[in-house]
Amino acid sequence: MNTITLLFPDLALIAIGQLLFRAGIWGRGFWQELEKMIYFLLFPALLFNTILRTNLGSAGALPALSVVMGAIAVGIFLGFLARPVLRPVPVQFASGVQCAFRFNSYILLALSQRFAGEPGLALAAIIMGAAVPILNVAAVWPLARNVGSGLARELARNPLILATIAGLAGNLAGLSLPEPISATIGRLGSASLALGLLAAGAGLRLERSPSSDAASRASAIKLAAWFTTVKLVAMPATALALSTAFGLPPLAQQIAVMYSTMPTAPAAYILASRMGGDGPFVAMLVTVSMLASLVAMPFWTGLVR
Repeated sequence: MNTITLLFPDLALIAIGQLLFRAGIWGRGFWQELEKMIYFLLFPALLFNTILRTNLGSAGALPALSVVMGAIAVGIFLGFLARPVLRPVPVQFASGVQCAFRFNSYILLALSQRFAGEPGLALAAIIMGAAVPILNVAAVWPLARNVGSGLARELARNPLILATIAGLAGNLAGLSLPEPISATIGRLGSASLALGLLAAGAGLRLERSPSSDAASRASAIKLAAWFTTVKLVAMPATALALSTAFGLPPLAQQIAVMYSTMPTAPAAYILASRMGGDGPFVAMLVTVSMLASLVAMPFWTGLVR
């Protein structure tokens, strides 16, 4: 089965989400509330349950984590390098830099499960458990500086970080939940995959981000090109090179490279808007990243299949 065939069901759900949004069957408010439910309830349940049940010492997990951390380091470094190189509008940089390294968790988990079943899903969960806290610190810090908000307070309220910490703590402590509770959390988590992809599609914004003047528009275009190139070229190239150099097992290499090809997280828009950043600009970045990833994902994953 080729890469496009494997990607098709998940890309189709994204397209269906956009069509449903455009059809106006449910208003914008419905999709915003659905996204909140996924972000605050369904996806944390999936993350907690998967990490709790995962063998953290499974074969290939540590090498894959090393590769992913290398790709993340490149993404963060090059993302922040845009500030001295491009000298962009400060609020655009603070809001959008997260799009150079954050990833769409819904698509990663859905594709990992389709590519490699439970072993792929488990490895993706381990990667997410390590990556989410680091990426959220890097995403929140420039916004907190820009608006004078507290970094620690923002991190302490992040549901993905809380679910990750809880899952890791339970795993290390040998926690075993009663079957009825485990099944309930499992079903909440399972619902997040399809709904998350639909919400990601509904969140695409195909119109141009409004800008007040020519300088702001020029800054937005340069930043969008820079961040998208870092996310979908520099990071997967780094992951592919490192995974080849380290001789990762096929599954570990596939998931590590796949992680690095993910479009940026739709939650970036929520974070920027909630912290007083440039929400419309980030919505445009999320859309550009998603559309560009339709080419980048098959290309990079095809190189390691």
